Amino acid sequence: NSRGASSLWKDSIPITEFSASGPFEGHDLLRRGFTSVKNELLPSHPLELSEKNFQLNQDKTNFDTLRNIQGLHAPLKLRMEFRAVKQVQRLPFLHSSNIALDTLRGNDECISFEDILNDPSQSEVMGEPHMMMEYKLGLL
Repeated sequence: NSRGASSLWKDSIPITEFSASGPFEGHDLLRRGFTSVKNELLPSHPLELSEKNFQLNQDKTNFDTLRNIQGLHAPLKLRMEFRAVKQVQRLPFLHSSNIALDTLRGNDECISFEDILNDPSQSEVMGEPHMMMEYKLGLL
């Protein structure tokens, strides 16, 4: 029964010996999944992290200033208004512009990058309305 012995021999060889190693190693999609270059990138400039968190830092500075000038109640009231305005959204398949949030922050009269070139997350591609609504409601 040489056929049975050869199949046992194949099963006893580790799979790692068959994979390529070195600088020309290919990416094994079945074992490691798809690669994302975006996740492997490091910030290229020291100010990049600061720019990503610009609005958060700006809000924190404004709240601290408001607390020093008017007291504890003013930033608490403003944060409650921010939270209430963020909860108001359009249907899931329509992008919300959050104009009320921009008005509260004072950005409604400013022209920024997103106003001219548009934010990539606000693409004009609309999804399937029924599927997106069912996903949001937890039916899918």
